[in-house]
Amino acid sequence: MRDHIREYLSYCKVEKGLSANSVESYASDLEKLRVWADKNGIALLDIKRVDLSEWLIDLGPTKVSENSKRRLISSVRGFYKFLMFEGQLKANPAEDIVAPQKGVYLPRFLNKGEIDTLLSTPDVSTETGLRDRAILELMYASGLRVSEAANVKLRDIDLDAGIITTTGKGSKTRRVPVGSSAVEWLKSYSAKRRGKENIDVDVLFVTPAGLPITRQIIHAFIKEYAEKCGFTGVSPHTLRHSFATHLVQNNADIRSVQQMLGHADISTTQIYTHVTSEQLKRNYERFHPRSK
Repeated sequence: MRDHIREYLSYCKVEKGLSANSVESYASDLEKLRVWADKNGIALLDIKRVDLSEWLIDLGPTKVSENSKRRLISSVRGFYKFLMFEGQLKANPAEDIVAPQKGVYLPRFLNKGEIDTLLSTPDVSTETGLRDRAILELMYASGLRVSEAANVKLRDIDLDAGIITTTGKGSKTRRVPVGSSAVEWLKSYSAKRRGKENIDVDVLFVTPAGLPITRQIIHAFIKEYAEKCGFTGVSPHTLRHSFATHLVQNNADIRSVQQMLGHADISTTQIYTHVTSEQLKRNYERFHPRSK
């Protein structure tokens, strides 16, 4: 039997040029559908709209978020559109599936004091702690996604100019400033890195064994440091949210923030104006004598 999902993922990677992370997300989403279809004795090519509706209902007890369901629907819709293009189907069963309404999502971010506490947590007297501090500083200074931080090449960063070139979603490249604090920690780390003899890779951040660092390693140590600080719900993306929120709070131009974050649509960036509005409201209710 043809593996239509594998063919679609190959199409996404080769023809559409999607990033490895996007292809991985599609693979995960479509595997959920495949498992459900196999369990219910339905071939992927025979799935109807009503089947997809039942599948989404069955996902309810697993507490799949509305955001995740929207992504699942998008993944499945793209998959069946591909099968139509390939002549395997005459109609897309996911075409008119209604996604849950997108509400205003206020991302988790840290205030300046919390950021200072988190960044100072690694033990910089150790090789690993120095690397971790440099990564934390860079992610907060430049708003990098965790995958972007893991994939920074030596040639991507100009410490003298304070600029990093990074490739984000959709293989789009952007140049982002790097603040002076991050530059100093990156210089310290780079000096230590140059002194190691077992590194044969061109990525900037490596493990003690000289291997490229992974997203999973960064995620794990950020969670560990956050827990030491007593912070909950902190992930690599929290640093990115904090970067954008603090820029907007200090009256940065929203278009500039959009460019630095690498957002294709400014509506994605505008969520940070909601964040600051919520904070203003809380401060007003806390301090104004006639707020209540």
